[in-house]
Amino acid sequence: QLQLVESGGGLVQPGGSLRLSCAASAFTLDYYNIGWFRQAPGKEREGVSCISSSDGRTSYADSVKGRFTISRDNAKNTVYLQMNSLKPEDTAVYYCAADPQGFRLGYVCNFAKELYDYWGQGTQVTVSS
Repeated sequence: QLQLVESGGGLVQPGGSLRLSCAASAFTLDYYNIGWFRQAPGKEREGVSCISSSDGRTSYADSVKGRFTISRDNAKNTVYLQMNSLKPEDTAVYYCAADPQGFRLGYVCNFAKELYDYWGQGTQVTVSS
């Protein structure tokens, strides 16, 4: 069964860093566009970053540009989200998701949630002093 598992969340002070991991089982991540999304209480789930399967191109929400970095380790079948200079407004549950059509159809990853068929259970990130 295809499964995504996030880890690495926690409580961190403003200005601190965390690295989230998204590990896959039963499928190979490098054949999927992978996205990181987040959802804060009372807010819509929003795209944070994604990485394309075809060429490794990355994309970031304006709110995290210059602070977050997405990367992929094919040998470990894992995608990472390095989060630096964290702010209280980054507090949310973070989800990774896999889009199975991106590789086959050759389009660049984006934040359209309906494209992502597989989702992890989420990991809580809390930024607070």
